[in-house]
Amino acid sequence: MAGITVKDVPAQDFINAYAQFLQRQGKLEIPGYVDLVKTSAGNELPPQESETWFYKRAASAARHIYLRKQVGVGKLNKLYGGAINRGGRPSKHADASGSVNRRVLQSLEKLGVLEVTPKGRRISANGQRDLDRIAAQTLENEDDE
Repeated sequence: MAGITVKDVPAQDFINAYAQFLQRQGKLEIPGYVDLVKTSAGNELPPQESETWFYKRAASAARHIYLRKQVGVGKLNKLYGGAINRGGRPSKHADASGSVNRRVLQSLEKLGVLEVTPKGRRISANGQRDLDRIAAQTLENEDDE
């Protein structure tokens, strides 16, 4: 199917498909602490899916950067952050872990999906081609079902 982009596919379906692709490919560099680390200071526990959450974060970050021109680690920290429980006091926003997001971006860089610019990172030509190809496959699989 020609002309299918990431924008044409529902976000959750694309993120799951791209995460499975990254996991099958086996080239994504994963830090050793993925089963222990919390993804934000606002979280009480690490993610429940200890094997797959890093792939899903990488897929989500790749999609986010695809839809925008350039994104830095700080923007991803704000995006993936959430409300911190302060007991009886009102909740406030807490940014996500910069270390996790930085490692995700560095891993995607090594795969050639992202490239560094002075203002952050952007999707490379190879990365855009891969993401569009997986989006088209995801849309075909949805049509078959």
